[in-house]
Amino acid sequence: MTNLRAVVRNGRLTLDLPTTLPEGTTLDLVLDDEDDDPTPAERKKVDAVIAKGLISAGVGRLRRADELIRDLRARR
Repeated sequence: MTNLRAVVRNGRLTLDLPTTLPEGTTLDLVLDDEDDDPTPAERKKVDAVIAKGLISAGVGRLRRADELIRDLRARR
């Protein structure tokens, strides 16, 4: 599914293109923060961290989520 973009006109959301969504489909909308897009350098860094994490998971270096959250909360 591709992203849908809409604008507000007269208090109503209007899609800029037709959609093939079934009639009655409910959508959850969030406001787009256009200033929040990562730079290419930031995106490259995030992609590298994700790749490293996937390699770690693939060799069994995992932590339970509840343990990780507990440890992060203890750092506060």
